[in-house]
Amino acid sequence: MNTTQHTQQNGVANYPSLRGRKVFITGGGSGIGAAMVEAFVRQGAHVAFIDIAAADSEALAERLIGEGLEKPWWRACDVTDIAALQAAIADAAQALGDFHTLVNNVASDDRHALDEVTPEYWDRRMAINQRPAFFAIQAVVPGMRRLGGGSIVNLGSTGWQAKTGGYPCYATAKSSVNGLTRGLARELGAQRIRINVVTPGWVMTERQIKLWLNADSEQDLLRNQCLPDKVYPDDIANMVMFLAADDGRACTAQEFVVDAGWI
Repeated sequence: MNTTQHTQQNGVANYPSLRGRKVFITGGGSGIGAAMVEAFVRQGAHVAFIDIAAADSEALAERLIGEGLEKPWWRACDVTDIAALQAAIADAAQALGDFHTLVNNVASDDRHALDEVTPEYWDRRMAINQRPAFFAIQAVVPGMRRLGGGSIVNLGSTGWQAKTGGYPCYATAKSSVNGLTRGLARELGAQRIRINVVTPGWVMTERQIKLWLNADSEQDLLRNQCLPDKVYPDDIANMVMFLAADDGRACTAQEFVVDAGWI
């Protein structure tokens, strides 16, 4: 188990409807994405993912094999290259079959100041944090139509909702996830394709722990969260699995916040 996962992972629900389902996850090589890859594999789903970090991705795949689980299909991919993103989805579908679930997880919350942002930097932030979700949806929807339905889960952010400073480009891109979700819900819903947002709070990924967790931020967490416990990657994965499973069949156009009560 990943060291950043919650210690009560063994108590999570089993979803029979996920067994044999095909799932595609962007940014699945580490952090929240890796927790989702592992969670779906443990449910018996056939998982494909992409990530720019090849070493982390291969390590995840090999670890799952070592535990006697199915090796996920994966490819190193820079999501700013839309042609490469959509080609990866097409190749994964050819290998596994049409996808029942798409999880748009990939993002980068690099810090930046208002005065330092150039048009080129702005475009780069949008190319990582905004564009891939739309074009991944575009690529998977034909297969979901053939299947008679599906579930799309877009990862949002509490950062812009809490008015956190230090990343205005990221905040802009992540706030648009809610608009994208609601803007497509009716069109896709007619084909029984559900689309929702899962919004993580401050999740204890290895990156977050390394860069931001210190004595002061620990106090911020205790002051701002209603629950005293830290949020871990598998807490996000658990909500995503519910929305991917048939148990979430009546949920669409909604935002599900998993932040221990911060917002």
